[in-house]
Amino acid sequence: MILNRIKSKPIVGFLLDPLGSHARQLTFEDHELTVGAKHAHRLHLRNLAEAPTVTKGLFGSQLSVHADDNSTYLLKGANHLEAMSFAEVVRAQWLVYNRECFEAEAQGITELLRTIDDLSEPKCYPSACMLSPKLELAKDLDRRLLSKLPSAAIEDAAKSKVEKIQAFIGDARARRNEAILKFEKRQLIEWTEFFNTFESNPLTPEQRTSIVADEDATLVLAGAGSGKTSVITAKAGYLLKSETRKPEEVLLLAFARDAAKEMSERIEEKCGEQLEARTFHSLAYDIIGTVEGSKPALAAHATDDKAFLALVRDILSDLVKTATDVSKAIIGWFAYARLEEKSEWDFNQKHAYYTFIEKADLRTLQGEQVKSFEELMIANWLFENGIEYEYEPNYEHKVSEGGFRDYCPDFKLTKSGVYIEHFGVRRKRAADGTYELTTAPFVDQEEYLESMEWKRGVHEEHKTTLIETYSYERQEGRLLEALAEKVTEYEELAPRSPETLFDRVVELKQADSFVQLVGTFLRHYKGGGYHIRECSEKAEKLKLGKRSKAFLTIFEPVYEEYQRRLNGRIDFEDMILRASEYAESKEFVSPFRHILVDEFQDISRSRGRLVKALKAQHSDARVFAVGDDWQSIYRFAGSDINLMRHFGEEFGGVFDGETGVHRTVDLGRTFRSVDQIAHAAKRFVLKNPAQLTKIVIPAGVAEAPALRVVSTFRHDADLKLTQVLGSIPQNLDGEKKTTVLLLGRYRHLAPAGLTGLRRAFPQLDITFKTIHSSKGLEADHVIVLNLFRGRTGFPSEIVDDPLLNMVSPDAEPFENAEERRVMYVALTRARKTVTLMSSASMQSAFVTELLEDPEYGILGEPEFQQENHICGECGGQLLAFPTKDGRFWYRCEHADLCGFSISACSSCGKGFPTRVEGSKLKKCTCGAEYPSCPACENGWLVERNGRYGSFLGCISFPRCKGKMKAMPATLHAKEL
Repeated sequence: MILNRIKSKPIVGFLLDPLGSHARQLTFEDHELTVGAKHAHRLHLRNLAEAPTVTKGLFGSQLSVHADDNSTYLLKGANHLEAMSFAEVVRAQWLVYNRECFEAEAQGITELLRTIDDLSEPKCYPSACMLSPKLELAKDLDRRLLSKLPSAAIEDAAKSKVEKIQAFIGDARARRNEAILKFEKRQLIEWTEFFNTFESNPLTPEQRTSIVADEDATLVLAGAGSGKTSVITAKAGYLLKSETRKPEEVLLLAFARDAAKEMSERIEEKCGEQLEARTFHSLAYDIIGTVEGSKPALAAHATDDKAFLALVRDILSDLVKTATDVSKAIIGWFAYARLEEKSEWDFNQKHAYYTFIEKADLRTLQGEQVKSFEELMIANWLFENGIEYEYEPNYEHKVSEGGFRDYCPDFKLTKSGVYIEHFGVRRKRAADGTYELTTAPFVDQEEYLESMEWKRGVHEEHKTTLIETYSYERQEGRLLEALAEKVTEYEELAPRSPETLFDRVVELKQADSFVQLVGTFLRHYKGGGYHIRECSEKAEKLKLGKRSKAFLTIFEPVYEEYQRRLNGRIDFEDMILRASEYAESKEFVSPFRHILVDEFQDISRSRGRLVKALKAQHSDARVFAVGDDWQSIYRFAGSDINLMRHFGEEFGGVFDGETGVHRTVDLGRTFRSVDQIAHAAKRFVLKNPAQLTKIVIPAGVAEAPALRVVSTFRHDADLKLTQVLGSIPQNLDGEKKTTVLLLGRYRHLAPAGLTGLRRAFPQLDITFKTIHSSKGLEADHVIVLNLFRGRTGFPSEIVDDPLLNMVSPDAEPFENAEERRVMYVALTRARKTVTLMSSASMQSAFVTELLEDPEYGILGEPEFQQENHICGECGGQLLAFPTKDGRFWYRCEHADLCGFSISACSSCGKGFPTRVEGSKLKKCTCGAEYPSCPACENGWLVERNGRYGSFLGCISFPRCKGKMKAMPATLHAKEL
């Protein structure tokens, strides 16, 4: 009996399935199984995971149907013979169907088997993009067919094929990796002559491996002096000579025209093949021309930074004259909005507050430098409103005595003679409703409130008018309003026009830094394809405060006017953006199958977008990038180090469920620096754990100490440089000059007498470069100039404005991350020696780190290494300064704000006595001992003569009145 329909026994079926959740009827017809239940289902034979099964039970048999989506359909209470007959009918048809399908897939199976066999002796690199489609085809075939075929239903030959494909599926990654090793091994042998002769010296094993590696995305980590240009040009030559690609299918990208030209020439010279290396901008311009039929004219300022900044300045000037609201915003920016909204209350130490103030450069519209943000607000309000004033004038009456500084009120209104004192106090309401005045955390509240009363008393006594303003007025948002009410009682306001104020800002050169900020922001904004709303949201996330809102209020109309003035022309940012959009939309059809990128650590988001768009057009396209994240020093120009750190995520392929598939090859070997320099530079840069770890194999072994620190003071820096140059050995052959590279963090650090130094040392080839412009250069000896701590020191404290974070990659959390890489670049320019010219009084944090860790092997000059001494007044550092007689004196680093200074040890004239633990003595390195001053932190007592005879007084007298009776046993030195 052959059945193609089966039902449950009516009563038994109901009893076994009273809710009707299972099938009551199954019908099979035309390769399709229909399940009759509450909700009918249709299953084609292709959707069955296996043939139906029958289980005999006490009250009838159960027929089970398993689908390939893991669902199961049951029919309970069926007649056993009928169930067996039905199952056999379906099983027979299922087997026939699958056998026919197997035969229908014969061609695909044959190709799969060929691919699997080829992995044993791969003829090309088994990249993810080439092998992944085959693996996915195998998985799909197995899911649809192979896994469903009963072994008894197919012949042994077919069974062997199935097993081979399934084995490949189960071990695809390992097989691919094994095939990669086999391919590379064979290629390295086959192309030995090419690798031996491409350069004057044979390529290293690491360079050869990087050239034959051909993953979807390959990143070559090329450390300083590792021969990256050789690698990228040899890679292009290898692709062409092996006929892997045609010239038109290879895109070679460089950042500068000179680098592109050099690579093109080397490829033609070494390989006899013409391949034009391109810059990103020339490529983008050609893409635009191809799509649009012609190339739009380039804006005149696109290639001229000075012209670009002049345009931005003109736009700001015109907006001041024509747009009232924008005009107010621009003037408000220079008056107060440009600064971070911080006050004394945001700091726990004077030192931290003073450091903030010095970096902020609180210069008023009148030109003087003030000591707080609130004083700046007051001064600029007075200037804006045409009220003549003096800042910190001498009080018209002599009121100070006892060696104290003359009384200088904060402001004096010139016309009326009224004084203004701004008091740094806030207030809080007490329980009885009265107010209590408080001071900043680091201020002695009692002493400060006493000084307030003293000043009030002085003005009352001498009948001079005093206007008082308070920090709490700013806290309450009414400082300038309150100031206006108080001042207008005595003077009439005569507001200056916005044009006048802007001209004043330009005259004081305060506009220059803002123009630079707006220009940089504009380029990043366009290059990244940002929108104002995105910037606002990011500013809020980064907690950039009102300052960001004030900036965007100005930037938006500036940007709109800038775009209008382009008048149909384009700038470099337009080039990259428009080309990326054309590549993404495929309006530009890319011929490129291999994209080779030089100096990859400098790539920006917009350039990365263009590379990804070109790669995405072809399933077999590859990216080959050469770079060194340790030399990524152009964040200010838009480079995003994260594109290199997350290279696989950004450019990698997909294989066997794994995303971001890529290959990293570490060149490791440097042809430049000796071991001491190479290892020290590596150790230094890897202090930042976010940097990619690389192997470093030095060019040779140093025969003498290769790194040293020479400490200098301002007065002897030139002499010390001359001495260092004089100690450099000449080349023995005499034919070639010894090269010396002088490096500075900034251009202004170039030695004034460079021409004279060249005349004085004719055997040396001496050049000066900034560290940034020295990238790619090398010399026998490197001298890094002016390593001191400070705003324009090294590491530089002129950090990127936080506002740029709205249009920049996220800032790195590691302190001085990019400055550390700048230092690495400086160190690795040298072949034989590096000399760091350090400031003895303001030693760079980098120099301190290098000297304190013996692993660096830095040779220092102990006699000139000054210990760090802390200013007892503010917590800053005391800096040592030599005097003409060869002695020293120490001054607080915050000279203008703190002003503390103290003489050196009275015995030796150089050292700084420090407290002996567990005693009341201070001892100098020369051995002299002094009683500690009981009244101040830094002072010590020396013998003095007064009207009542000799006594011990503080070395800092009259600033400090600390003293004690003189006792012969305690006298250790006498002040001269």
